[in-house]
Amino acid sequence: MEIRARYTLIGLFTLATVVAAFAFVYWLNHAGGLTQQARYRAQFDGSVSGLLKGSAVLFNGIRVGEVVALELDTANPKVVTAVMSVDRDTPVRSDTKVGIEFQGLTSSPVLSLMGGVPNAAPIAASGSEPPLLTVDPNATHSITDSARGLLRRIDDVIAENREPLKTLIANIDTFSAALAKNSDKVDGILSGLERLTGGGKKANVPVIDILPVQKFNGITKIPEGQLVVPEPDVVGSVFNDQVAVITPSGERSPAFDGKWPDTLSRVFQSRVVQSFENAGYLKVMGRQPDALKVDYQLVIDLRSFQVIVSDHPTAEIAFSAKIVGDGGQILGAKLFTASVPATITDQASVAAALNTAFDKVIGELVVWTLNTA
Repeated sequence: MEIRARYTLIGLFTLATVVAAFAFVYWLNHAGGLTQQARYRAQFDGSVSGLLKGSAVLFNGIRVGEVVALELDTANPKVVTAVMSVDRDTPVRSDTKVGIEFQGLTSSPVLSLMGGVPNAAPIAASGSEPPLLTVDPNATHSITDSARGLLRRIDDVIAENREPLKTLIANIDTFSAALAKNSDKVDGILSGLERLTGGGKKANVPVIDILPVQKFNGITKIPEGQLVVPEPDVVGSVFNDQVAVITPSGERSPAFDGKWPDTLSRVFQSRVVQSFENAGYLKVMGRQPDALKVDYQLVIDLRSFQVIVSDHPTAEIAFSAKIVGDGGQILGAKLFTASVPATITDQASVAAALNTAFDKVIGELVVWTLNTA
């Protein structure tokens, strides 16, 4: 008897557990789970393809519930009624509108509630049915319908402009035929346009250099102090890397093309420093190092460094030089000029003329500086 009674108790316990589980599931679906729920209806005049029982309900983009039923109207086959269960605290008003949204291009649709004004009246129920919400007129207008409408409008535009489009295509065909017939000339035309706009492959420009002075006459002393030769100040077109061969009208000669290894001011500075070193004065620098005391500065204003084309071409160099002491006082100042005959037959002859003028004027500069400092 005890064994039979034990089996009876186990059976009753199992049955009670199953009934409790069903009751719990029923409570979750109908009583709203852990939060109180409110039900609303929305009637759609058209297809709600993809909307399912269990689809999410969003209020201003936030999930507040789900669709609990989808019903057809036997009196009106076009109407579909969706019953939704949402959190009771959701601010649904009489002017709240219902729409269908697609979260992404391939995801299932969801019902979207869009809030109204804050002072709108609460929505009232009609009899025993849940309150009926206003549906957006375009709610059932799907993405497919939109694409179909867009294609239809494009087709209408093409149909209305059929003749102009035919003319345009014919003109393109004519132009393509003319282009193919003159294809051998196209490259020349494009190259000309490229040259006109300053593009195209640049021709190799010969590089011309000047050499430091090697021989000096008249040096009477070598100063003990240290000398810095800063990069000279320059005037106008002297500050570039192009060798200036100038016509009598002041324009650059198109018959000559040459350039310096660097900007002329830097080349000039470097060759002046090397010339001082060749004269036996090794305490000369092109730049003052940090924390190093300098006794003198040789400040140069470069005014002219060019070849002038005329009946008697000349290479001309002109600059002023000032020896400045460590206290800022000017110890000496002088204007240096050189003008020598030039032969302008090629780059080598221009370089030779400029080197002759440079040798003359920088030789004078080195001797004057060493004797004055």
